[in-house]
Amino acid sequence: MAKPIHILVIRLSAMGDVAMTVPVLRVLAQTYPELKITVLSRPFFKPFFEEIPNLDFLEADVYGEHKRFGLIKLANQAKDLGIGAVADLHNVIRSKIITKYLKFKGLETATIDKGRAEKKALIAAKGEAISQLKTTHQRYADVFEKLGFPLDLNTFTVPPKKRLTPKLNGLIGVEPKKLIGIAPFAAHQSKMYPLSLMAEVIRELDKTDKYRIFLFGGGKKEIKQLQQLENPFANVTNVAGKLTFEEELALISNLDLMLSMDSGNGHLAAMYGVPVVTLWGVTHPYAGFVPFNQPESNQLMADRKKYPLIPTSIYGNKYPPNYELVMNTIPPETVVSKVEKVI
Repeated sequence: MAKPIHILVIRLSAMGDVAMTVPVLRVLAQTYPELKITVLSRPFFKPFFEEIPNLDFLEADVYGEHKRFGLIKLANQAKDLGIGAVADLHNVIRSKIITKYLKFKGLETATIDKGRAEKKALIAAKGEAISQLKTTHQRYADVFEKLGFPLDLNTFTVPPKKRLTPKLNGLIGVEPKKLIGIAPFAAHQSKMYPLSLMAEVIRELDKTDKYRIFLFGGGKKEIKQLQQLENPFANVTNVAGKLTFEEELALISNLDLMLSMDSGNGHLAAMYGVPVVTLWGVTHPYAGFVPFNQPESNQLMADRKKYPLIPTSIYGNKYPPNYELVMNTIPPETVVSKVEKVI
């Protein structure tokens, strides 16, 4: 059977997971320059894919036009583009409906194996004799191999930094300082470094006068907290709520380092080859969600001697009593030392 020359790639959400597809798709486009790629995702994520050659974007309005039976309309839109195969990188009800419909229409399909059983076993081990699972990036790559497009993710080349607008240049300033991004928030408290400790990290970095530090987040509550975090320091700027998403991505691509939780911002930085230092709470790097191409040495974990059941959850939403503050066991001086070593 001839290889398809146009693949539909489905990954509808969440932000971090969509961002993790980007390095894989860069390698796909680089390895198979004759291949046409159409990404089906939420409109908000379209800027992720703008610089990948031979890639188009199909917007999915899953809460409006493409709700319920609208998914069939969306599938037909994709088919009308001339796709020959479907790579389902999401494997949820919506993506399954689209994939199965297109398979019924005669298209070749492949779906991600999320490794649910292995992940369940990782948690059930209660911290004993745990081992590294396949990375999410490799799971994505495996889908393309099923379609006849094997990938070597080690061939990834870092994309050029995005061009800075006058507004961003104004934020950065003219002094030759290293640029650090800090994204202190996560979906669950068990994955979030306490802001009081993060303030200590920022204080130590700020007083060296070597760095320009940018704080990332979103939502009224987070913006207010970041404003309070910014106020005491000369070299710190809260950009939450002040930039468009495209401007945020441009700034992130120009950073020298991103410090984040096990959350989406780390994956955004990794898309551009920016070094990422990740702080881990009740989740664990072994589950396969380490930002792309980041070494094990950049993963700072909570004290597993004091909290031996880690990882207690794949996503940070489940943990036993008294585990919500595991992040307190990562000393600020450890974080500062790691940042200064990496940068």
